[in-house]
Amino acid sequence: MAIKINTFIFGQNQLILPSFMKSAKILLYIFIICFSVSACGKYSKVEKSKDDNYKLARADEYFAKKKYRFAQQLYEGLFPAMKGTPKFEELYYKYAYTFYFQGLYKDAENMFKGYLEVFPNSSKAEEVDYMRAYSFYKQSPKLELEQVNTVKAMNMMQTFINTHPGSARNIEATEIIDKSRQKLEQKEFRSAHLYYDLEKFRASALAFDALLNKYPESASGEEYKLMVVKSYYKFAKMSIVDKQLERYEKVITEYQDFADRYPESKLLKDAEEFVNLSKNQIKEIKNEQITSSAKR
Repeated sequence: MAIKINTFIFGQNQLILPSFMKSAKILLYIFIICFSVSACGKYSKVEKSKDDNYKLARADEYFAKKKYRFAQQLYEGLFPAMKGTPKFEELYYKYAYTFYFQGLYKDAENMFKGYLEVFPNSSKAEEVDYMRAYSFYKQSPKLELEQVNTVKAMNMMQTFINTHPGSARNIEATEIIDKSRQKLEQKEFRSAHLYYDLEKFRASALAFDALLNKYPESASGEEYKLMVVKSYYKFAKMSIVDKQLERYEKVITEYQDFADRYPESKLLKDAEEFVNLSKNQIKEIKNEQITSSAKR
């Protein structure tokens, strides 16, 4: 009997559960709306207050509770009243951060810049200077897009290091510069490899060579050099007969440079294959030239 009752109850639950979940979602939405309306109502009362000190205190409370949009609006409204007072610096400082914490990094960078212009001798100047550069770093886009802000972030972080040589933040600044360089390197690697994939082998060779020269300390340097050798071989193979000899010789030259740079590289054997193929092609071309000359 107990088994039948339990089965009946659970069967009913299977029917009731979707309806219950739907009702719970509706109640949650209603709760969120009511909470938002209540919060907006409280904010409206604060905003309408004539007491600037009271509004500043409430703005600081909103800031502490991470309600940055409310804090931002109140701080902004207090600018005319607080400008020139001892409280203005702290207000401006928090106002700039409200943009940063909302992910409005372009606006945050402008606000941090403005703070430094108004309070160049502030005890917070070093922190704000760093945050200005960091805001640019936060604007660094996806790898597929133009990296203007990535470059700017690198330059600003380097300027920060130069301006504040004893700062504890210089370790983080250096790490960001390194990460940004790696990002730029990865983007340029993709561009170089795209030339190879499109069978534009001379452009590929030049791009990988430029990549290696620009990032000589790269952990991928050996791979870049191998791609230079490989691209020049492919380029020579696709060339007209009259151009092949000098282009196969270019493969050998690039391999020799590879061996000089990375004598212990595990990729040397891969590069040797293209050198041996090139040497065989050079022999064939020279033999044909000799044969042709003899026939004349």
